[in-house]
Amino acid sequence: MNKQETIVVATIRPWNIAAYKRWRTPPGFRKVLITKKEELTPLRLATLNPRYIFFPHWSWIIPGEVYEKFECVVFHMTDLPFGRGGSPLQNLLVRGIYRTKVSALRVADGVDTGDVYLKRPLDLSTGSAEHLYKKASAVSFGMMTDILKRKPKPKPQTSQPTVFPRRTPGESEIPEGLSPQQLYDFVRMLDAPGYPHAFVRLGEARVELRNIRLKDGELEADATIRTNP
Repeated sequence: MNKQETIVVATIRPWNIAAYKRWRTPPGFRKVLITKKEELTPLRLATLNPRYIFFPHWSWIIPGEVYEKFECVVFHMTDLPFGRGGSPLQNLLVRGIYRTKVSALRVADGVDTGDVYLKRPLDLSTGSAEHLYKKASAVSFGMMTDILKRKPKPKPQTSQPTVFPRRTPGESEIPEGLSPQQLYDFVRMLDAPGYPHAFVRLGEARVELRNIRLKDGELEADATIRTNP
């Protein structure tokens, strides 16, 4: 019997961990999950000797001693080189961009600058951030399967890049003058566990909005009032 190659999946978000548990690798591969920064060490990885390390969502810089020794693949929710940088979902929706792609790229020295293995379309027109992250997760794990089966050679990014700034919690305050569609997008783009919900100030209190619905030009949402924000 041929020895199985190891595949490491490094992620921190619950929807990716759930997708990992459902994921069935192609024959000839075994999977290992890493969910903590301190687990992603050169020593541990040398023991595992992975064929690929997949990063569907990781919040820390991947050390050069890791990506220079192992083939590391990240998944980014834009059609690279458009939309390099942080907070891709939020930066897309705040710009009214509803059709994007998930790009699988090799980790390199630079933010989202590496060669691209493949891309898959992703529709962002409806649903909360959590819903959209789950959609992107399903796409990403499908791409992992494709990479393992086809072993595509990554190709350099060639067109002029556009870089997104990483959004801060303070930018979750809802600005004035938004249309119903823009308000719908603003609230839903922050509606996921671990993200600062969209909010408005009411005197000394803060009203946080989630679960927003848009129908016939009217909006409904669930609200939480925090008196000590």
